[in-house]
Amino acid sequence: MEKKELYDITMDHMMNPRNYGKLEDADGQGIGKNPDNGEMVIVYLKMDDGKIEDIRFQAKACMTTIIAGSIFTETVKGATIAESKELAQIMLGKLDSMPPEEAACSEMVAQAFLAALDQYEAKKSDPDALVPTHMIGRACALPEEEKQ
Repeated sequence: MEKKELYDITMDHMMNPRNYGKLEDADGQGIGKNPDNGEMVIVYLKMDDGKIEDIRFQAKACMTTIIAGSIFTETVKGATIAESKELAQIMLGKLDSMPPEEAACSEMVAQAFLAALDQYEAKKSDPDALVPTHMIGRACALPEEEKQ
């Protein structure tokens, strides 16, 4: 993929995030949270016959998180649970090669998604299962003035 094409895709997701907002009557919800700064992502799932029929997210975070959430939710919509878990694991596996601030943002999205799948599974035996929170393991890069 060329740099210009990647830039255009990123800008499009920034200006027009897909799947942003709350999903009423979600079959599963999960939170990905950055314990260092309080940023978080909530993912909502609507399932149908083992596939993601609909997925939405909300974020109290930076624009990089919104872009990551938009791209990720667009990618997994319509996927099976197994396929979507594999995509989340692929995303998590690529984080070491990303700048720390982008890695933390993407990790929050993936962890919120995995937490939503956890609640979806838990609700099969306990309809009142709590919404799980997965903390991220990466920290955003500190501004230069805080590094000293």
